[in-house]
Amino acid sequence: MAAPRTPKYRQIYERLSRNILAGHYQPGQKLPSEAALVRRFGASRITVGRALRELQQRQLIDRIAGSGTYVRRAAGARREGLLFGLVIPNLGETEIFEPICQAIAASRAANNHALLWPHANFAANKERECVQLCEQCIRRKVAGVFFAPLELSAQSAAVNRRVMKLLKEAGIPVVLLDRRPDDSAAGERCDFVGIDNYRAGYVATEHLLHLGASKLGFVAYEHQASTVKERFRGYKDAIAVHAEDRCKAQVIHLAPASRVNVPSAALRCDAFVCANDRIAAGVMHQLLARGVRIPRDVRMVGIDDVNYAALLPVPLTTIHQPCREIGEAALQLMLERLDRPKMPARDVLLECALVIRQSCGADRPRAEAKARPEPAGRALQA
Repeated sequence: MAAPRTPKYRQIYERLSRNILAGHYQPGQKLPSEAALVRRFGASRITVGRALRELQQRQLIDRIAGSGTYVRRAAGARREGLLFGLVIPNLGETEIFEPICQAIAASRAANNHALLWPHANFAANKERECVQLCEQCIRRKVAGVFFAPLELSAQSAAVNRRVMKLLKEAGIPVVLLDRRPDDSAAGERCDFVGIDNYRAGYVATEHLLHLGASKLGFVAYEHQASTVKERFRGYKDAIAVHAEDRCKAQVIHLAPASRVNVPSAALRCDAFVCANDRIAAGVMHQLLARGVRIPRDVRMVGIDDVNYAALLPVPLTTIHQPCREIGEAALQLMLERLDRPKMPARDVLLECALVIRQSCGADRPRAEAKARPEPAGRALQA
């Protein structure tokens, strides 16, 4: 009696599984398309699809909608001894990046990996510095780059596009830290990690409104990044929800400079949400020099909770950035991106907390309050 014939889908499954296990297809490598497999095996698309489902159930492949089929890496099979690069042209100007980078280097997931902290010769020219940092990473053939896009310059968008293009052409994956390039196309297919900046702006504004602010300004530098745009959007929505009848949104733009110059019109405000603690510190010093009493005359809230926030002449109420957790999450995203290079890009938005100090005039001199739930209708990406 003749042995039963092996079903066609099973023949395809066994052939592909042998090739994968024998190393003919490397981990992370894309398999031929279903149409190509149909032609190769002379089978229907339904039959090929069933074979691929079997391979997926055995965890030999990953099927990604709109992208294709890829050989799965074995669990724990991440490569050791990789070199990662940092492209952070505003390092030293925005105080959150140094602790984030330190957290990347100190993460348990770092294992035997190394972090390249490149140096540029154009520190006075941020645009040239940004490109040179990128080119150094490419020359060193890093496995991935952690990139904080340039801001505070009219040329920022063009420079960020160039950096993203260079890294893409070099085949180097990117994890964005804290902010995205203004040009959405430049940030396409890049993982991102930071806080929910919309929520940060919303919570800071809501807090001041609950304390009675009626002339509430939002203070930011010109040409700031997408991060600040999200914070401003949260500020506007909080006013619309809680105080539309008594408070109008107004933005106060400052020129990026070592010394903050607060325009006279801003003195009509009775409270400020500052785009970050650096701006808040400059505004505070200038207001105090003009005889403005904080918080009696003007209430203030910043965003970042940098180390000096509690040491300002009036300790600053602010939104805390969990820098250590951001760094650890960034490295985890990078390692997963290397394991599965074709997976859809992801946004990891970490929870932020309101840290209450004297500058807002709240009854509690110092306390911490978790950010309130965001208003209905806005989904948190994760």
